[in-house]
Amino acid sequence: MSSTPLPSSTIIIARNNTLEKHIEIFMVVRHHQIDFAAGALVFPGGKVSAHDYDLQIRDHCSGHSPDDEKQLALQVAAIREAYEESGILLARNKTDATLVNNRNLEKFHPYRTMLQKNVCSMAEFMIKENLILALDTLHHFAHWITPSMMPKRFDTHFYLAQAPTGQLGLHDGSESVDSLWISPQQALQRADEGSLKIIFPTRMNLMRLAQYASVEAAIEDTLRQPVVSIMPWTEEKPAGVMLCIPENAGYEVTEVPIEVVMRS
Repeated sequence: MSSTPLPSSTIIIARNNTLEKHIEIFMVVRHHQIDFAAGALVFPGGKVSAHDYDLQIRDHCSGHSPDDEKQLALQVAAIREAYEESGILLARNKTDATLVNNRNLEKFHPYRTMLQKNVCSMAEFMIKENLILALDTLHHFAHWITPSMMPKRFDTHFYLAQAPTGQLGLHDGSESVDSLWISPQQALQRADEGSLKIIFPTRMNLMRLAQYASVEAAIEDTLRQPVVSIMPWTEEKPAGVMLCIPENAGYEVTEVPIEVVMRS
């Protein structure tokens, strides 16, 4: 019997590299003792927590649908995970609606630890510091569900967000042991060379992101492309066993040899 997939959020934080004319993504290396994707290069993300459903958050965020509690919790989780794992905070000052900048982050650092220990909710953080979660900066990019034959399953929504100006990001040192800004092309190349470990959904989303020359172009395309739920499956093809995804999900590549996936 397959396990029920756990609701999860992943955030793709991107910025422009104007000199090289490509985008860069903030990614973290998972601790080797973590029970999922150990040692892999991933986008920040994780399971939705009970705190993410705190109804107080409705009055302390922008750009959300107040009637969709599930989607609201997923978006709150995306911003929380981004802050916990990268130190990047997608929030606005309630007084003037400006995005939090790097100067504010040192003041807020204790909340990062409290959130990691699950003793504080994003709603409590926003209320105490007179902030608003910037849900309007999130763009629904993808929806991946772990196949039913896997022992640990996730129902994961991916969100794309432009990095706030001046926020550079830094891994937390516990769940993630390293971090870097890297282009999708460089990440894929290093994975193919064997110097980085990248799991299948990450690989596929990096391949999709590699086609964009700017964050603005990626967001514009994301707004046009309907999000299709993806649960990969294996299929025997003339070239061998392939891991496949739907052809209408917005990815140029829709099948990868299983041996490539197993090497990751």
